[in-house]
This record gives sequence, structure tokens and C-alpha cells, in this order.
Amino acid sequence: MSSIRVLLVDDHSVVRLGMMTLINDQPGMETVGEAGTAPEAVKAVEELNPDVVLMDIRLPGESGITATREITQKFPDTKVVMLTSYADDELIFRAVRAGAKGYVLKQVGNEELLNAIKAAAVGEAILDSKTTNKILARLRQLEEEAERSVFKELSARELDVLAEVAQGKTNKEIGDALNLSETTVRNYVSNILDKLDLKNRVELATFAVKHHLDDYLRPQS
Repeated sequence: MSSIRVLLVDDHSVVRLGMMTLINDQPGMETVGEAGTAPEAVKAVEELNPDVVLMDIRLPGESGITATREITQKFPDTKVVMLTSYADDELIFRAVRAGAKGYVLKQVGNEELLNAIKAAAVGEAILDSKTTNKILARLRQLEEEAERSVFKELSARELDVLAEVAQGKTNKEIGDALNLSETTVRNYVSNILDKLDLKNRVELATFAVKHHLDDYLRPQS
């Protein structure tokens, strides 16, 4: 089996030297390069094609998160593990969203660091359960916010009409339910179609169900 090729990214040369010594002493693992800034890191990945990048989350100029995003987009086979001095939930969340496989505290033991490199090399996530739960909760929150945002251009009355359309009602039935004329309902439906960039009532109904219109309306009632 070939060695795990590791790139070290940290703006402190002493830190890089310590990690390099540790990694190069391990069978089946080798450092292939080092970098001190985000642009250097991206360039090094392009030139050296490492399996794993140990990336300091805080770098001078552009952050390690910025570099991680670019690396994971351009070089998806390269796995990034963030190095951080302390577990900042927001930074770790941003790093994971940028494509990092997880994080390692700089003060961890040698064995834990080496295990993190091995895990990342085979695509495993490196997160403790507490952080994982926080990240999952944050992702759910973002998903809910995204769901709500799809309806933000609709007025309260248009939302009422859309809810009736989602139930398969005709314009007359909607008008009776909302005390509106059929012409007014027709105009509302047309406006909703335009705002949501949809073509017909079937697409409207499908859209409303897909994006959980009922959940969106419930808190407002």
C-alpha cells in the first residue's frame, strides 16, 4: 500500500516542523510539502496532489476555510482536516460546509493526530459527537430558513391562495373559501406563478408540498 501523502499548512514554521517530524517517522505516511498561507496551500495541492491536507483554520490574509473551499472544489480527491487551537463551533461549522472532513485540536496527542490523518485519507469524518450534533442542528436550521425563503416574495393573501391551490381546489372553490371573486383568484394565481417562475397549477401544488408550505404558514397563524 502506498504512503498517505500529507501537506502541512500553518503559518508557524515551528508547528510545521513538529508535525513533519512526527508524520515522517510513521510507516505508511509522509509529508510531501508545506505552506504558510491560503494561496500557497492551493498552489501546493495543485503541484503535489496530497491525499490529506492538515490546514490551520487561521492563516494570515485569506483563512484556512477559504483555502479549504477552493481545494475541495478543485481537487475533490484531496481531504482536508482543519487544525485549530480551540473548538470554535462557528468556525468548525464553516469549515465543514467548505468541505473539510473534520478538525483536530493542535494540542491533541500524537496518536490522535495520526489517527485523524488516516481516517481522512479513507474519507471518514473527524468530529466528536458533541460537535456533530451542533453541526447537524445548524444544518437543519439553514434548511428550514431556505424552505421559508422560497415563499418570501408572496403576500399574505397570495399565500392563502397558494394553500388552497395545493389542496386541488378550483378558482370558484378558492373564491368561496376566501371570499374572493373568481377573477381575483385567477389574478392571484397568475401572480404567484410569475413570482415562483412556475407554469401551471399542478406545478404550484407540487411546489407547495415540496417546500412544506403548511409548516411555513403554521407559525404565522
